[in-house]
Amino acid sequence: MKKNIRLIIAYDGTDFHGFQRQTNAASIQLCVEQALSAIFQSPITIYGAARTDAGVHARGQVVNFYGEGTIPTEKIPYAMKGYLPREIAVLSAEEMPEAFSVRHDNKGKHYCYSIVNRLMHDPFQLRYAWFIRKPLDRQAMKAGAEILLGTHDFSAFEGQNTTPMNPVKTMYAIDLEEQGHLLRIHVVGDGFLYHMVRNIAGGLVDLGLHRLTPDEFRRILEGKDRTKLGATAPAQGLCLEEVFYSEERLQSVLTQLKAQRI
Repeated sequence: MKKNIRLIIAYDGTDFHGFQRQTNAASIQLCVEQALSAIFQSPITIYGAARTDAGVHARGQVVNFYGEGTIPTEKIPYAMKGYLPREIAVLSAEEMPEAFSVRHDNKGKHYCYSIVNRLMHDPFQLRYAWFIRKPLDRQAMKAGAEILLGTHDFSAFEGQNTTPMNPVKTMYAIDLEEQGHLLRIHVVGDGFLYHMVRNIAGGLVDLGLHRLTPDEFRRILEGKDRTKLGATAPAQGLCLEEVFYSEERLQSVLTQLKAQRI
């Protein structure tokens, strides 16, 4: 009898063309499916909670798949180590009810966008952060983050050529965290459009550089016109931190973010 198994996966997305399987390019999905197929000795298809873009990272991507075999579920992460590149790690495996779906049963997602704001770049952060030399006005960025909180039509923040979907999303938290020259933008919401978090980060940076005022930023949101917003932030700064499957865990993270915000 096939089991419905949930995996939590971390990966450095720098050298991959995103999570979703590609015809002629390396993807996280393809690597994981090939590893699972070798272990279970049958073709395996996985379903991901988030389709991260090319170059985007994850600490807490969640996938599920249906597999039949003798390997104990808790041994799957160790068994996969020999079949996966070093940039991908399976952190845990758990058997779930047959009807469980990583896409439809989640309560929200937590993304983090990292920025190094200093005169000289940090070579150890180039794969994982956006380097910005000019000083950023944190207060202006915080004002923009507050504008985006709550439920809005985020059409102005969706990527070009995106698959049509409901643009109305609820942002539970958009918090700034500062550690020396490293600035992190934490975004927690019930759902996200294609490139939405990267466009939020780009918009907040434009506020921090005084390219936009908070009033202009609000009008862009209300106008629902993507062409009025600036450039999309680069992929390497974005990381999928966690996908939530309980209200309790979601509220716990929101409390933690509130405690560390600047």
